[in-house]
Amino acid sequence: MPFDVKKEGIRRLSTWLSQEKVTVCLIAAPLFRNLCENLTAPDRFPDMRLLRLRSETVCKSDVDLYKRYFSEYSILANGLSSSETHMLTEYYIDYATKLPGGDVPVGYAVQEKEILLWNEQGEPLGYNEIGEIVVRSKYLSPGYWRNPELTSAKFKNDPANPDECIYHTGDLGLMLPDGCLIHKGRKDFRVKIRGYGVEIGEVEQALREQSEIQDTVVVAKETESGEVRLVAYLTSPVQPKPDIRQVRTMLRTKLPDYMIPSSFVLLDTLPLTANGKLDRRALPDPGNTRPDLNNPYAPPSTTTEEQLTSIWSEVLLVVPIGIHDSFFDLGGHSLAASRVVTRVIQTFGLELSVKALFDAPTVAEMAAIIVQNQANRASDEQLVQMLREVEVMTEDEAQKQLADEGMRRTTEV
Repeated sequence: MPFDVKKEGIRRLSTWLSQEKVTVCLIAAPLFRNLCENLTAPDRFPDMRLLRLRSETVCKSDVDLYKRYFSEYSILANGLSSSETHMLTEYYIDYATKLPGGDVPVGYAVQEKEILLWNEQGEPLGYNEIGEIVVRSKYLSPGYWRNPELTSAKFKNDPANPDECIYHTGDLGLMLPDGCLIHKGRKDFRVKIRGYGVEIGEVEQALREQSEIQDTVVVAKETESGEVRLVAYLTSPVQPKPDIRQVRTMLRTKLPDYMIPSSFVLLDTLPLTANGKLDRRALPDPGNTRPDLNNPYAPPSTTTEEQLTSIWSEVLLVVPIGIHDSFFDLGGHSLAASRVVTRVIQTFGLELSVKALFDAPTVAEMAAIIVQNQANRASDEQLVQMLREVEVMTEDEAQKQLADEGMRRTTEV
């Protein structure tokens, strides 16, 4: 029996599942997380026997939610399927299941379906290598209705067996030595950030490992200058809301610098479609406005601070910038830091290393360094001038002494 989430609301879903004594529940992973956010500890759904998640990659935090709110007599089912292939793999989890690493497998291939992993050149990959998930079977869709171009791109005839077809799923996966498949996100969710290949699913997984984050989605957005940046949308059931600075600090212990999102947007809930899937098109545009930081906005009060905030805004594409905002909390990274320092050197005419921005990451701190540097430089110039004056005086005195000595000798003669 279907449940209209848009009409009835997520809070009503919990009551409906209990009243209807639902034993098998097929639910999209984002909707499942929203459901659990509105549950209390006693909610266990005693009639539930099978809970199957779909539409999004299932994470370890989803398994933790299942064990917290669903009966120990129920089973959590994960797997991989699509309209073109129907069910491809299955994996069943109960309270005693031990997961391999931090990933939740999608499981083993079902009968009459062979799972392959290929690289970009169409060559097969071995175990523990990430590649596109390709399916070989005679039980696949014949293609897309009135779309021969897409059909020819996705479906290929198997040269080794004319009765079977090869389908390119567009999903990325990793095969364990025992044949168990790990889903690694969509192939089209792999982006280049500052020349590095980034799997967006890895960033989302690292975020979900934080206890105060309920759900997240990370998207890549291109700036007007053509630079690709990551934006992370977060939901959290805790109050007060997560400190973005702490979120960034945690991510830096798990991910390289280029995988840290430039912007973080806190939402009450992630937007969903009518069938409970994530609606990416409904995610708000973060724009170029200052992110929601814990410290209040403080405007520049000196010419030096105004010049620095202007430089930072042009490099980070953020307006406004407060003098106590951390460069890295505003989305700064090592490459952007290098660009800022270069601009500072050109503007103020002083020697400065990139490390200086890491040591003094706010406009106020950097302005203090510049003012001190200018003061030291002025003092050095005054000292040089004084020494020059001393040298001139000493030279004059020497000439006077020579003249006096000459006069004395003439008198003696």
